[in-house]
Amino acid sequence: MKLRKVTATSAVVLALAVSATACGGGKKDDGASGGGKKITIGIKFDQPGLGQKTPQGYAGFDVDVATYIAGKLGYKPDQIEWKESKSADRETMLQRGDVDFIAATYSITPERQQKVDFAGPYLLAHQDVLVRADDSSVKAPSDLNKKKLCSVTGSTSAQNVKDKLAPKAQLQVYPTYSACLTGLQSKAIDALTTDDSILAGYAAQAQFKGKFKLGGLKMTNENYGIGVKKGSDLKGKIDKALGDMVADKSWQKAVDKNFGPAGYKNEPAPAIGDIKS
Repeated sequence: MKLRKVTATSAVVLALAVSATACGGGKKDDGASGGGKKITIGIKFDQPGLGQKTPQGYAGFDVDVATYIAGKLGYKPDQIEWKESKSADRETMLQRGDVDFIAATYSITPERQQKVDFAGPYLLAHQDVLVRADDSSVKAPSDLNKKKLCSVTGSTSAQNVKDKLAPKAQLQVYPTYSACLTGLQSKAIDALTTDDSILAGYAAQAQFKGKFKLGGLKMTNENYGIGVKKGSDLKGKIDKALGDMVADKSWQKAVDKNFGPAGYKNEPAPAIGDIKS
């Protein structure tokens, strides 16, 4: 009996030791040191050209930027766990530690900087309009007056044009950007407005190639940054990685690959910390 009791106790100790080792070995690295088991990155899943989940995997400019950064932090592509980061959830995801960083058309604003830190910016975008390729009537924001302007549910871009720049624009709200594009193609609407980088991504899709063009109005400045948890030392490491990406031409290659088909006239890569108001 005594021998069996000792054996049972030993088995319990051994099981606890194995469990502790397994938990320790499988813990997700915080991304600060690199070389861990994996890194979790937030992106958009529904923005062609920027962040999109496809049957073949994940694609877009934000995905390319995030993959490059992860590489500089010591992670291979197969060590990246992609997580959908919807606009309304981004700050909460970072604060809770659901992701190590977010690259998801994340404009740097004073309000957001109160809650999270930003590396970058890595892209300077502008609010613009998308019109049909044969439409030459929109050369300034005021030309949108009396035009049928499309926005998506929850977007402020079209409302901004209506309130400040073209108050007589006829605002129509569609559920998705794809629906707006279909309406633009059928002439149910005259223009779609949001960030030019997002518009370029949608217009570059194969089914829309050559059918639309960007207005080039540059109505606002949108400084896209990489969001990290407040106080994280990842900020400095990501800033360095972004600098390397520009220096070795990988940044421009990613722009050309993801936005080129739409004729997107991108701004030069912004200097780290240079936030255009």
